[in-house]
Amino acid sequence: MWRDHRTGATGYGHLVAIRVVVAEDSLIVREGLEQLLAASPSVDVVGAYGDVGAVLDALERDKPDVVLTDIRMPPSNTDEGIRLADQLRESRPSTGVVVLSQYAEPPYVLALLEHGSDRRGYLLKERIHDRGQLVSAIDAVARGGSVIDPKVVELLVEAKDRADRSPLGELTPRERAVLAEMAEGKSNAAIAESLVLTKRAVEKHINSIFNKLGLATSGEVSKRVKATLMFLAD
Repeated sequence: MWRDHRTGATGYGHLVAIRVVVAEDSLIVREGLEQLLAASPSVDVVGAYGDVGAVLDALERDKPDVVLTDIRMPPSNTDEGIRLADQLRESRPSTGVVVLSQYAEPPYVLALLEHGSDRRGYLLKERIHDRGQLVSAIDAVARGGSVIDPKVVELLVEAKDRADRSPLGELTPRERAVLAEMAEGKSNAAIAESLVLTKRAVEKHINSIFNKLGLATSGEVSKRVKATLMFLAD
């Protein structure tokens, strides 16, 4: 019995394989992924490329359901995989993207999901040795779902817990805006001008910030320095 990943329909007969394009600049890893996925009857690797430009050029020809991409590729080797996902969100919204990364860093995941989590996945490269897990992620993304590596989810939860415990979480949006201006070294008058507030209003916000951050008893200069350091460390 087969299931069409596009419609969810099931039946008997020919399996509708998920068309996958692999984007990975390392030849060894790229060929390894091709061989790994070739052993799965539910996946058809229709193209494999070493840079984002080649992937974009081949999209109309290959018509992939899912792009399996490294997070860092030429030309800049920074976040090409994330940017590719953003481009496809606009140009081919029905195409899923699974990003492979050796970095368990929440900011990358948050950037990937910034415009929606549907048809997006983020897996650590250590998972690619498990063909079942990789194919399962590709299948989920092809069907419109999302998959995030459990290790990254754990880091996201820990980061949220830290934020919830941080005294900065007690600040109002306006107080955070004032504190951000303080972190740039601005005077009260400059903050008032930037945020279109009266100088008195700025002073009241700053006093509230110091109280909430437990800095009310510190000296004036010390309070501003400590508040700025807390903001920058958050």
